[in-house]
Formats: sequence, C-alpha cells, structure tokens
Amino acid sequence: MTVVRSQVAAIFAALALCTAMSCPALAQKKYDSGASDTEIKIGNIMPYSGPASAYAAIGKAEEAYFNKVNAEGGINGRKIKFISYDDGYSPPKTVEQARKLVESDGVLLIFGSLGTSTNGAIRKYMNEKKVPQLFVASGASKWSDPKQYPWTMGWQPSYASEARIYAKYLMKEKPDAKIAVLYQNDDFGKDYLKGLKDGLGPKGSMITMEDSYDTSEPAIDEHVVKLKASGADVFISITTPKFAAQAIKKAAEINWHPVHIISNVSASVGGVLEPAGIEISQGILSASYTKDGSDPQWNADDGMKKFYNFLAQYDPKANKLDAGVVFGYAAAQTMVKVLQMCGDELTHENVMKQAASLKDFEPDTLLPGIKINTAPDNFAPIEQLQMMRFKGRKWELFGDIISSEIGH
Repeated sequence: MTVVRSQVAAIFAALALCTAMSCPALAQKKYDSGASDTEIKIGNIMPYSGPASAYAAIGKAEEAYFNKVNAEGGINGRKIKFISYDDGYSPPKTVEQARKLVESDGVLLIFGSLGTSTNGAIRKYMNEKKVPQLFVASGASKWSDPKQYPWTMGWQPSYASEARIYAKYLMKEKPDAKIAVLYQNDDFGKDYLKGLKDGLGPKGSMITMEDSYDTSEPAIDEHVVKLKASGADVFISITTPKFAAQAIKKAAEINWHPVHIISNVSASVGGVLEPAGIEISQGILSASYTKDGSDPQWNADDGMKKFYNFLAQYDPKANKLDAGVVFGYAAAQTMVKVLQMCGDELTHENVMKQAASLKDFEPDTLLPGIKINTAPDNFAPIEQLQMMRFKGRKWELFGDIISSEIGH
C-alpha cells in the first residue's frame, strides 16, 4: 500500500511540476474532422478534364508541394493527406465532389478549388456545413464577403481589380482607344467586364463592342472576326487559357493587330503563348503578381531558387513555363503557413481565424513588394499587380506595383 501511495504521490508531483512549467505534453489539442495527432486531411477540386483542364497543373503543383512538406516532417509533426478530385469544370460535379470530401472523406477544409461558377455552386453548402472553403482559385470579387460567407476566402487578386488596372492604363496611355471586349459568359467574364466599366467610369464609351462566348463552344473564331469589324484598336480578351490561345491565333490570321490585353489567368507562357505561337504573341499586355518561371532575371532570386529546387526534386515533370505551377506553389505555401499558425488547434473555426490573420506574408513566387495581408473584415489576400508586356520568350514587367484598391 505504501508503495502504491508513493507512486501516486510521485505522479501528482510530476503533474504539478509539469503544470508549473507549462509542460507541452499537457497542452490542449483540439481537432475537428480531418485532423489528428498524425494527419491533416485537405480536400481539393480541380478540372483535370474538360474545357479548363489547362489549370490541372495547379493541383499537381500543390500536391507536389505538400509531398515536400511531408518529406520534411509535416506540419507540427502531422502529415498532409491531400485528396484532389476532378470536376471537369462542371458545377453539378463540383457539388458532388464537395459533398464526398466533406461527408465521406471528412476533410478539415477544402483548399484551392478552381473556378468561379464551380466554387459558386458549393459556397452555400460549405458555409452551412461551417467547413472552410479556403483560398479559392478564382478571382471573383465575391470570395471576399466575410459577413455573408465567413467560411469562404479567395487568394489571388480579384478580376474586377485587375480590370480596373487595365482601365487606368488605357486612360493614361491611349485615351482615344476604341475597345473591343471578348468575355466568357459566366461570373468570371461578367466580373471582369464590370471592373473594366467601373475603372473607365465616365469614359465607358471607349468600349465600342462587347461579345460573349460559352465554354461549351469548340472555337471562338467568329467572335474575334466580329470584334475586328467593330473598328476597335484595343482588344481585351477575358478568356480562359484554351480560348485565349485561340483568340491570339485568330487575330493574327485575320491580320488584326490591336493593343491586345489578356487576363492574368491566361498569361501562361507554356500554357497559352507557346501553343498560340510565340511570334504572334509579341507585344501582348497583361498584369501579374507572380514571378515568371521562364524569366532568367529571377535565376539569382532566393525565392525562385527554392522554387526551382522544389521542381527538380518533387515535380520534375512540371513545365516551369506554366504560370499555373508558380501559382500552385505559392497558394500551397500560403495554406501551409495558415496550418502552422493553427498549432495544435486544428478546428474549422481556428483555420478561418488564422487565415484571416496573415500579415505581410511573402510566398517565394510572388513579385517583390507584393505581400499577403488578411483581416477578419478583409478576405482578399492579394490586392496588388504590375503591368507586363510579352517580348521575346518572356514577360517584361514595367511601371510600378499598382494597388487595386479604389483610391490608390
């Protein structure tokens, strides 16, 4: 009996000492579904097939980055289990896959799923379930609406913000422009068009013609011919990669040489400009917030050295010219940062709390001077871009970093 008493006394003494010293073993761990002492389950939905399959490179780069993190010991000792499903860029399929991830796979969160209409289809469901829909891979403005949708957050600059920058540029550099706009007939295209019109303000009459296309169309040649006939000398192509490449080809084929601006989502050298033709892509304008993996000016850059080493070791088949690879790396790096900030409290609520507490975070592949900042009332992590022009085989940045916030 005395032995038992002395053992109990020793245990209580050890516990008292642990408490006094804030013993880590007694630290409170909190988990929601998808998290444990050993694992963090992250869900993802990508168009690995269908009209937007050029973006599949993003999901593959993210998976490779999480493999790197796991190989280096994981996050606070936990390995990431990345479950990524194909939705073919079809909203009903996205709904099906989101339900599977949340209800069958039991993920902690859904991260980086691609597309405006596709994410729009699951936003209400994710918020009703109170499962984070984090760092949506779409620039729609609606992902920054913390009051209405506190479980949904975007990542990249919004399409409307980017379009406002093009409007500012044109009003300054080509105030007499006649602008023809080709836009995708969905939330993505309409958001951009609204941003452009907001940016032009009273100068909205600079737009001489606007024409929309559906992603189900095999080609957009007729639209480009129609826009040329409007007499426009500026062509703004609000298109996803497949259609952006078609528009570049068709404009060259019909000998139309306007000032050609393409949306950032289609500014990939490997995914758009090479397939369209490097020669006919010369002089095209866009704006960016990420470094160009094909540009030798970044060879000595510390962040890009890490990126190139990552590709060599974990994603050797990836095309470093594909902007989607650079995007996926930076988005995954941001996700890892948030999970690190969560510590041992891996709950849905704390994930969103930490995601809304990012301060001046600089992923390796973002342009110098562009930083990620969020707050409980600001779910728009990146709000800066820089104009660029395609020359030779690469994009050349010009001008200053521009804040897309109104009044800046």
